[in-house]
Amino acid sequence: MPWNKTEPMNEKVKFVSAYLNNNYGTFQSLCDRFHISRKTGYKIINRFKQHGPEGLIDRSRAPKKHGRRMPEYIEHSILELKDKYPKWGAKKIYNWLLQERPTEPWPAKSTIDELFKRHGLVRPAKRKKRVAPYTEPFVLCTEPNDSWSIDYKGQFKLLNGQMCYPLTVTDNFSRYILAIDGSTKIATKSVKSVLEALFFEFGLPKSIKSDNGSPFAGNGLGGLSRLSVWLIKNGVIPERIKPGRPQENGRHERMHLVLKEETTKPPQDNMHKQQALFNQFINMFNEERPHEGIDFKRPSHLYEPSERTYYGKPKKVEYDESFMHKRAIRTNGTMKWNSKELFISETLVGETIGMKPHSEDEWLIFFSSMPIGVFKSLSRILCK
Repeated sequence: MPWNKTEPMNEKVKFVSAYLNNNYGTFQSLCDRFHISRKTGYKIINRFKQHGPEGLIDRSRAPKKHGRRMPEYIEHSILELKDKYPKWGAKKIYNWLLQERPTEPWPAKSTIDELFKRHGLVRPAKRKKRVAPYTEPFVLCTEPNDSWSIDYKGQFKLLNGQMCYPLTVTDNFSRYILAIDGSTKIATKSVKSVLEALFFEFGLPKSIKSDNGSPFAGNGLGGLSRLSVWLIKNGVIPERIKPGRPQENGRHERMHLVLKEETTKPPQDNMHKQQALFNQFINMFNEERPHEGIDFKRPSHLYEPSERTYYGKPKKVEYDESFMHKRAIRTNGTMKWNSKELFISETLVGETIGMKPHSEDEWLIFFSSMPIGVFKSLSRILCK
Protein backbone atom coordinates (compact mmCIF):
# COMPACT_ATOMS: atom_id res chain seq x y z
CA MET A 1 0.00 0.00 0.00
CA PRO A 2 1.27 3.53 -0.71
CA TRP A 3 2.14 6.22 1.81
CA ASN A 4 0.13 9.43 1.99
CA LYS A 5 1.14 11.93 -0.67
CA THR A 6 3.69 13.83 1.41
CA GLU A 7 7.42 13.18 1.74
CA PRO A 8 7.74 9.41 2.39
CA MET A 9 10.51 10.01 4.94
CA ASN A 10 8.31 12.40 6.93
CA GLU A 11 5.48 9.89 6.96
CA LYS A 12 7.81 7.15 8.21
CA VAL A 13 9.03 9.39 11.06
CA LYS A 14 5.42 10.19 12.05
CA PHE A 15 4.52 6.52 11.88
CA VAL A 16 7.43 5.47 14.15
CA SER A 17 6.75 8.37 16.54
CA ALA A 18 3.08 7.34 16.91
CA TYR A 19 4.16 3.76 17.51
CA LEU A 20 6.75 4.67 20.15
CA ASN A 21 4.34 7.00 21.95
CA ASN A 22 1.72 4.26 21.90
CA ASN A 23 -0.52 6.84 20.25
CA TYR A 24 -2.76 4.33 18.48
CA GLY A 25 -5.41 1.75 19.24
CA THR A 26 -4.42 -1.43 17.45
CA PHE A 27 -1.43 -1.80 15.15
CA GLN A 28 -3.87 -2.35 12.29
CA SER A 29 -5.58 0.99 12.98
CA LEU A 30 -2.15 2.72 13.03
CA CYS A 31 -1.31 1.26 9.64
CA ASP A 32 -4.74 2.20 8.29
CA ARG A 33 -4.15 5.80 9.40
CA PHE A 34 -0.98 5.96 7.23
CA HIS A 35 -2.50 3.93 4.39
CA ILE A 36 0.09 1.12 4.53
CA SER A 37 -0.22 -2.61 5.11
CA ARG A 38 0.68 -4.33 8.39
CA LYS A 39 3.57 -6.05 6.58
CA THR A 40 5.06 -2.67 5.59
CA GLY A 41 4.43 -1.29 9.08
CA TYR A 42 6.29 -4.16 10.82
CA LYS A 43 9.15 -3.81 8.31
CA ILE A 44 9.55 -0.09 9.14
CA ILE A 45 9.48 -0.70 12.89
CA ASN A 46 12.01 -3.54 12.66
CA ARG A 47 14.40 -1.44 10.53
CA PHE A 48 14.13 1.41 13.05
CA LYS A 49 14.90 -0.93 15.96
CA GLN A 50 17.93 -2.39 14.14
CA HIS A 51 19.44 0.71 12.51
CA GLY A 52 17.82 3.72 14.15
CA PRO A 53 16.70 6.68 11.96
CA GLU A 54 19.02 5.56 9.11
CA GLY A 55 16.92 2.44 8.77
CA LEU A 56 14.05 4.62 7.51
CA ILE A 57 15.97 5.73 4.42
CA ASP A 58 14.82 3.98 1.23
CA ARG A 59 17.21 1.23 0.18
CA SER A 60 18.25 0.39 -3.37
CA ARG A 61 16.17 -2.36 -4.88
CA ALA A 62 19.02 -3.49 -7.12
CA PRO A 63 20.17 -7.02 -6.33
CA LYS A 64 23.33 -7.23 -4.25
CA LYS A 65 24.60 -10.08 -6.37
CA HIS A 66 24.25 -10.28 -10.14
CA GLY A 67 23.91 -13.85 -11.27
CA ARG A 68 24.87 -12.90 -14.85
CA ARG A 69 27.76 -10.59 -14.01
CA MET A 70 30.98 -11.66 -15.75
CA PRO A 71 33.69 -13.20 -13.57
CA GLU A 72 36.43 -10.84 -12.45
CA TYR A 73 39.17 -12.65 -14.38
CA ILE A 74 37.11 -12.45 -17.59
CA GLU A 75 36.60 -8.71 -17.12
CA HIS A 76 40.31 -8.26 -16.42
CA SER A 77 41.29 -10.19 -19.58
CA ILE A 78 39.01 -8.06 -21.76
CA LEU A 79 40.24 -4.77 -20.28
CA GLU A 80 43.85 -5.93 -20.61
CA LEU A 81 43.35 -6.62 -24.33
CA LYS A 82 41.64 -3.25 -24.78
CA ASP A 83 44.62 -1.59 -23.11
CA LYS A 84 46.96 -3.38 -25.54
CA TYR A 85 44.86 -2.48 -28.61
CA PRO A 86 42.99 0.72 -27.67
CA LYS A 87 41.76 1.27 -31.25
CA TRP A 88 39.92 -2.07 -31.36
CA GLY A 89 36.18 -2.07 -30.74
CA ALA A 90 34.07 -4.61 -28.86
CA LYS A 91 33.31 -6.64 -32.01
CA LYS A 92 36.97 -7.06 -32.96
CA ILE A 93 38.03 -7.87 -29.40
CA TYR A 94 35.19 -10.39 -29.01
CA ASN A 95 36.26 -12.27 -32.14
CA TRP A 96 39.95 -12.17 -31.14
CA LEU A 97 39.12 -13.73 -27.75
CA LEU A 98 36.97 -16.44 -29.37
CA GLN A 99 39.86 -17.39 -31.65
CA GLU A 100 42.63 -17.25 -29.05
CA ARG A 101 40.82 -18.73 -26.04
CA PRO A 102 37.69 -20.48 -27.34
CA THR A 103 37.01 -22.47 -24.14
CA GLU A 104 36.49 -19.40 -21.92
CA PRO A 105 32.92 -18.14 -21.22
CA TRP A 106 33.31 -14.84 -23.05
CA PRO A 107 30.31 -12.47 -22.80
CA ALA A 108 28.44 -11.20 -25.84
CA LYS A 109 29.74 -8.30 -27.90
CA SER A 110 27.06 -6.00 -26.41
CA THR A 111 28.19 -6.86 -22.87
CA ILE A 112 31.80 -6.06 -23.77
CA ASP A 113 30.58 -2.79 -25.26
CA GLU A 114 28.84 -1.90 -21.97
CA LEU A 115 32.01 -2.79 -20.05
CA PHE A 116 34.02 -0.35 -22.16
CA LYS A 117 31.42 2.37 -21.68
CA ARG A 118 31.43 1.82 -17.92
CA HIS A 119 35.19 2.30 -17.86
CA GLY A 120 35.12 5.31 -20.18
CA LEU A 121 36.93 3.48 -22.98
CA VAL A 122 34.49 4.27 -25.78
CA ARG A 123 34.41 7.53 -27.67
CA PRO A 124 31.14 8.38 -29.43
CA ALA A 125 31.51 8.14 -33.18
CA LYS A 126 31.32 11.36 -35.17
CA ARG A 127 28.28 11.56 -37.38
CA LYS A 128 29.27 11.65 -41.04
CA LYS A 129 27.18 13.18 -43.78
CA ARG A 130 28.34 10.58 -46.26
CA VAL A 131 30.29 7.38 -45.89
CA ALA A 132 32.16 6.10 -48.92
CA PRO A 133 32.04 2.32 -49.44
CA TYR A 134 35.18 0.50 -48.36
CA THR A 135 34.63 -2.61 -50.42
CA GLU A 136 34.54 -2.73 -54.18
CA PRO A 137 33.98 -5.94 -56.15
CA PHE A 138 37.22 -7.33 -57.55
CA VAL A 139 36.32 -9.55 -60.47
CA LEU A 140 39.53 -11.60 -60.45
CA CYS A 141 40.18 -11.44 -56.70
CA THR A 142 39.15 -14.92 -55.61
CA GLU A 143 42.38 -16.16 -54.02
CA PRO A 144 45.70 -14.82 -52.72
CA ASN A 145 47.90 -13.02 -55.28
CA ASP A 146 45.12 -12.51 -57.79
CA SER A 147 45.38 -8.81 -57.04
CA TRP A 148 47.74 -6.67 -55.00
CA SER A 149 47.30 -2.98 -54.24
CA ILE A 150 50.08 -0.41 -54.08
CA ASP A 151 50.02 3.22 -53.04
CA TYR A 152 51.82 5.98 -51.21
CA LYS A 153 49.99 6.83 -48.00
CA GLY A 154 49.86 10.57 -47.44
CA GLN A 155 53.26 12.00 -46.54
CA PHE A 156 53.92 13.42 -43.08
CA LYS A 157 56.78 15.10 -41.24
CA LEU A 158 58.88 13.28 -38.67
CA LEU A 159 59.91 15.04 -35.46
CA ASN A 160 63.38 15.69 -36.90
CA GLY A 161 61.77 17.62 -39.77
CA GLN A 162 62.33 14.94 -42.43
CA MET A 163 59.42 14.02 -44.70
CA CYS A 164 58.22 10.42 -44.76
CA TYR A 165 56.42 8.90 -47.77
CA PRO A 166 55.16 5.42 -46.76
CA LEU A 167 54.88 3.03 -49.71
CA THR A 168 52.29 0.33 -48.95
CA VAL A 169 51.57 -2.99 -50.67
CA THR A 170 48.75 -5.39 -49.71
CA ASP A 171 47.12 -8.55 -51.02
CA ASN A 172 43.49 -7.71 -51.80
CA PHE A 173 42.06 -11.17 -51.11
CA SER A 174 43.52 -11.74 -47.64
CA ARG A 175 44.19 -8.07 -46.62
CA TYR A 176 47.74 -9.23 -45.87
CA ILE A 177 50.21 -6.33 -45.70
CA LEU A 178 53.22 -7.24 -47.81
CA ALA A 179 55.20 -4.06 -47.23
CA ILE A 180 55.18 -0.63 -45.61
CA ASP A 181 58.36 1.17 -46.61
CA GLY A 182 59.15 4.61 -45.25
CA SER A 183 60.80 6.59 -48.06
CA THR A 184 62.22 10.11 -48.18
CA LYS A 185 60.65 10.77 -51.59
CA ILE A 186 58.41 9.28 -54.28
CA ALA A 187 60.57 7.58 -56.90
CA THR A 188 60.30 4.80 -59.48
CA LYS A 189 63.62 3.32 -58.37
CA SER A 190 62.56 2.84 -54.73
CA VAL A 191 59.15 1.38 -55.73
CA LYS A 192 60.80 -1.07 -58.11
CA SER A 193 63.27 -2.07 -55.38
CA VAL A 194 60.47 -2.79 -52.90
CA LEU A 195 58.47 -4.77 -55.48
CA GLU A 196 61.48 -6.82 -56.52
CA ALA A 197 62.10 -7.82 -52.90
CA LEU A 198 58.44 -8.82 -52.56
CA PHE A 199 58.48 -10.78 -55.82
CA PHE A 200 61.52 -12.77 -54.66
CA GLU A 201 59.88 -13.47 -51.28
CA PHE A 202 56.22 -14.01 -52.19
CA GLY A 203 56.26 -14.68 -55.95
CA LEU A 204 54.43 -12.77 -58.68
CA PRO A 205 50.80 -11.61 -58.40
CA LYS A 206 48.52 -11.62 -61.43
CA SER A 207 47.83 -7.88 -61.16
CA ILE A 208 48.69 -4.79 -59.12
CA LYS A 209 46.10 -2.07 -58.58
CA SER A 210 47.12 1.58 -58.13
CA ASP A 211 45.92 5.12 -58.59
CA ASN A 212 46.84 7.26 -61.58
CA GLY A 213 49.71 9.12 -59.95
CA SER A 214 53.43 8.86 -60.54
CA PRO A 215 55.28 6.52 -60.68
CA PHE A 216 52.44 4.03 -61.19
CA ALA A 217 51.02 5.72 -64.31
CA GLY A 218 52.31 8.12 -66.94
CA ASN A 219 50.89 10.65 -69.37
CA GLY A 220 51.84 8.71 -72.48
CA LEU A 221 49.93 6.23 -74.58
CA GLY A 222 47.84 3.85 -72.46
CA GLY A 223 48.93 5.67 -69.30
CA LEU A 224 52.08 3.56 -69.25
CA SER A 225 54.97 4.52 -66.98
CA ARG A 226 58.41 2.95 -66.82
CA LEU A 227 57.25 1.03 -63.75
CA SER A 228 54.13 -0.35 -65.46
CA VAL A 229 56.18 -1.36 -68.51
CA TRP A 230 58.51 -3.30 -66.19
CA LEU A 231 55.50 -4.98 -64.52
CA ILE A 232 54.00 -6.02 -67.85
CA LYS A 233 57.32 -7.55 -68.95
CA ASN A 234 57.29 -9.59 -65.74
CA GLY A 235 53.79 -10.91 -66.46
CA VAL A 236 51.98 -8.63 -63.97
CA ILE A 237 48.97 -6.63 -65.18
CA PRO A 238 49.00 -3.01 -63.94
CA GLU A 239 45.42 -2.01 -63.02
CA ARG A 240 44.46 1.61 -62.39
CA ILE A 241 41.41 2.97 -60.63
CA LYS A 242 39.35 5.71 -62.22
CA PRO A 243 40.61 9.23 -61.46
CA GLY A 244 39.00 10.64 -58.31
CA ARG A 245 37.58 7.25 -57.28
CA PRO A 246 39.73 6.03 -54.33
CA GLN A 247 36.86 3.78 -53.20
CA GLU A 248 37.72 1.49 -56.14
CA ASN A 249 40.79 0.59 -54.11
CA GLY A 250 38.73 0.65 -50.91
CA ARG A 251 40.33 -2.29 -49.10
CA HIS A 252 43.74 -0.66 -49.35
CA GLU A 253 42.42 2.77 -48.38
CA ARG A 254 40.72 1.28 -45.31
CA MET A 255 44.06 -0.11 -44.18
CA HIS A 256 45.57 3.35 -44.61
CA LEU A 257 43.10 4.80 -42.10
CA VAL A 258 44.20 2.31 -39.45
CA LEU A 259 47.87 2.81 -40.35
CA LYS A 260 47.57 6.57 -39.95
CA GLU A 261 45.86 6.29 -36.56
CA GLU A 262 48.31 3.85 -35.08
CA THR A 263 51.69 4.89 -36.51
CA THR A 264 51.65 8.64 -37.21
CA LYS A 265 49.91 10.12 -34.17
CA PRO A 266 52.43 11.16 -33.06
CA PRO A 267 55.18 10.61 -35.65
CA GLN A 268 58.53 9.22 -34.54
CA ASP A 269 61.85 11.03 -34.03
CA ASN A 270 63.50 9.72 -37.19
CA MET A 271 63.02 7.36 -40.14
CA HIS A 272 64.66 4.42 -38.37
CA LYS A 273 62.21 4.57 -35.45
CA GLN A 274 59.28 5.22 -37.80
CA GLN A 275 60.14 2.14 -39.87
CA ALA A 276 60.35 0.06 -36.69
CA LEU A 277 56.83 1.20 -35.82
CA PHE A 278 55.65 0.33 -39.35
CA ASN A 279 57.11 -3.16 -38.95
CA GLN A 280 55.37 -3.56 -35.59
CA PHE A 281 52.09 -2.48 -37.19
CA ILE A 282 52.50 -5.02 -40.02
CA ASN A 283 52.89 -7.85 -37.51
CA MET A 284 49.83 -6.73 -35.51
CA PHE A 285 47.69 -6.22 -38.63
CA ASN A 286 48.62 -9.56 -40.22
CA GLU A 287 48.92 -11.81 -37.18
CA GLU A 288 46.71 -10.38 -34.42
CA ARG A 289 43.92 -8.20 -35.75
CA PRO A 290 40.64 -9.94 -36.81
CA HIS A 291 39.17 -8.35 -39.96
CA GLU A 292 35.43 -7.97 -40.34
CA GLY A 293 35.70 -8.00 -44.16
CA ILE A 294 37.07 -11.56 -44.07
CA ASP A 295 34.71 -12.94 -41.40
CA PHE A 296 37.00 -11.86 -38.57
CA LYS A 297 39.82 -14.05 -39.77
CA ARG A 298 43.38 -12.80 -39.72
CA PRO A 299 45.28 -12.08 -42.95
CA SER A 300 48.05 -14.52 -42.07
CA HIS A 301 45.45 -17.31 -41.90
CA LEU A 302 44.44 -16.68 -45.52
CA TYR A 303 47.58 -15.55 -47.31
CA GLU A 304 50.06 -17.88 -48.98
CA PRO A 305 52.86 -17.10 -51.46
CA SER A 306 52.27 -17.19 -55.20
CA GLU A 307 53.21 -20.21 -57.28
CA ARG A 308 54.51 -17.85 -59.98
CA THR A 309 58.25 -17.61 -59.32
CA TYR A 310 60.19 -14.40 -59.99
CA TYR A 311 63.61 -15.00 -61.54
CA GLY A 312 64.84 -11.41 -61.53
CA LYS A 313 64.92 -10.95 -65.30
CA PRO A 314 61.90 -9.79 -67.35
CA LYS A 315 60.86 -11.96 -70.25
CA LYS A 316 61.14 -10.70 -73.80
CA VAL A 317 57.79 -9.49 -75.12
CA GLU A 318 56.62 -11.67 -78.00
CA TYR A 319 53.56 -11.60 -80.25
CA ASP A 320 51.73 -14.50 -81.89
CA GLU A 321 50.35 -14.73 -85.43
CA SER A 322 47.19 -12.79 -84.57
CA PHE A 323 49.29 -9.60 -84.63
CA MET A 324 49.63 -8.57 -88.26
CA HIS A 325 52.29 -5.92 -87.61
CA LYS A 326 55.08 -5.51 -85.09
CA ARG A 327 57.01 -2.30 -84.70
CA ALA A 328 60.11 -1.42 -82.66
CA ILE A 329 59.97 1.86 -80.77
CA ARG A 330 62.94 4.08 -81.54
CA THR A 331 65.03 6.20 -79.18
CA ASN A 332 62.80 9.22 -79.76
CA GLY A 333 59.63 7.23 -78.91
CA THR A 334 58.45 6.83 -82.51
CA MET A 335 57.68 3.91 -84.81
CA LYS A 336 58.06 3.65 -88.55
CA TRP A 337 54.86 3.50 -90.67
CA ASN A 338 54.77 3.91 -94.44
CA SER A 339 58.22 5.55 -94.38
CA LYS A 340 57.04 8.07 -91.77
CA GLU A 341 57.82 8.39 -88.08
CA LEU A 342 54.81 8.35 -85.75
CA PHE A 343 55.24 9.16 -82.06
CA ILE A 344 54.05 6.39 -79.69
CA SER A 345 55.60 6.81 -76.23
CA GLU A 346 59.00 7.51 -74.69
CA THR A 347 58.33 4.93 -71.97
CA LEU A 348 58.39 2.21 -74.66
CA VAL A 349 61.78 3.13 -76.13
CA GLY A 350 63.59 -0.09 -77.02
CA GLU A 351 60.41 -2.16 -76.80
CA THR A 352 58.28 -3.74 -79.52
CA ILE A 353 54.56 -3.16 -79.97
CA GLY A 354 52.01 -5.37 -81.78
CA MET A 355 49.10 -4.29 -83.99
CA LYS A 356 45.78 -5.99 -84.74
CA PRO A 357 43.10 -4.81 -87.18
CA HIS A 358 40.26 -3.03 -85.41
CA SER A 359 38.19 -1.67 -88.30
CA GLU A 360 38.67 -0.83 -91.97
CA ASP A 361 41.18 1.96 -91.28
CA GLU A 362 42.05 1.38 -87.60
CA TRP A 363 44.53 -0.80 -85.75
CA LEU A 364 44.64 -1.76 -82.08
CA ILE A 365 48.06 -1.15 -80.54
CA PHE A 366 49.26 -3.64 -77.92
CA PHE A 367 52.19 -3.81 -75.60
CA SER A 368 52.42 -7.49 -74.75
CA SER A 369 48.80 -8.53 -74.11
CA MET A 370 47.63 -5.04 -73.07
CA PRO A 371 45.80 -2.80 -75.56
CA ILE A 372 47.20 0.72 -75.16
CA GLY A 373 45.75 2.69 -78.09
CA VAL A 374 44.11 2.83 -81.47
CA PHE A 375 46.07 3.72 -84.62
CA LYS A 376 44.32 5.21 -87.63
CA SER A 377 45.86 4.62 -91.01
CA LEU A 378 45.67 8.36 -91.54
CA SER A 379 48.60 8.73 -89.16
CA ARG A 380 46.62 9.47 -86.03
CA ILE A 381 47.19 7.80 -82.66
CA LEU A 382 44.26 7.66 -80.24
CA CYS A 383 44.82 6.86 -76.56
CA LYS A 384 43.10 3.73 -75.33
